[in-house]
Amino acid sequence: MNRKELSASLAGDVSLGGEISVHRIGFGAMRLTGEGIWGPPKDRNGALAVLRRAVELDVNFIDTADSYGPHVSEELIAEALFPYPVRLVIATKGGWNRPGPNQWTHDATPSHLREAVEGSLKRLRVDRIDVYQLHIPDPAVSFEASVETLAQLRNEGKIRLVALSNVTQEHIERARRIVPIVSVQNRYSFADREWDYVVEYCERNRIAFIPWYPLGAGKVAGEVLSRIAQAHRASPTQVALAWLLQRSPIMLPIPGTSSIEHLEQNVAAASLRLAKEEHEELSGVPELVGSR
Repeated sequence: MNRKELSASLAGDVSLGGEISVHRIGFGAMRLTGEGIWGPPKDRNGALAVLRRAVELDVNFIDTADSYGPHVSEELIAEALFPYPVRLVIATKGGWNRPGPNQWTHDATPSHLREAVEGSLKRLRVDRIDVYQLHIPDPAVSFEASVETLAQLRNEGKIRLVALSNVTQEHIERARRIVPIVSVQNRYSFADREWDYVVEYCERNRIAFIPWYPLGAGKVAGEVLSRIAQAHRASPTQVALAWLLQRSPIMLPIPGTSSIEHLEQNVAAASLRLAKEEHEELSGVPELVGSR
């Protein structure tokens, strides 16, 4: 695969609520933290270098959350990139607590979400968060109450755009009765298409779809995937990203890594174009359900 031109802009753009346009290869900042998504990274300077290199490669959408670290991912982003380049969009999330490594507990109460937004504003060193996502619906809290809190924070000028993560179509429809929803982030990849119907709903309603764990196909030893990758002199994960980009114009993959080499490989997928026949062949492969 030709890597002479490395730019996320080659993936094209997607609109967030008709207000912001970003390149369709973003960066997920979860894996910049320590083991178990807990604590600081082993190589802090390396993590900072990855973030700066992402911006050099024209990545202008970075996804994070207050629970990554917790707080570490947001702090690294600010340390590496503040003052932020023009057009850089940082999306963060709230609604989860972190009692320890690899442990996640729900808390999408209105009071916690307000505290989470205030904390993210300080750590990111901004007056308004570009995109704020409800990380996951809380089974012990009214979904409407959680979304209404984000709508109020938007009205107060602390959030520009509201988004959702780990939701069903029903959740999206309920949320949209309260506030415009600009993006949905669910697990999705070449190997895991459980949320196909949500992708289709988002496409119909011009809502960006952000697939997390977009490189799940890297674990799929699929003969078809490998053959097409070889034909393009690319890696299977690059083909998996190219498949996502061609799956829908509202697709916004956010592959994450703590390695500059892997970052560059991911961004290189922005210029990979699959033939219609190749995309259709990959789309016809039986669904393989991945796991986080």
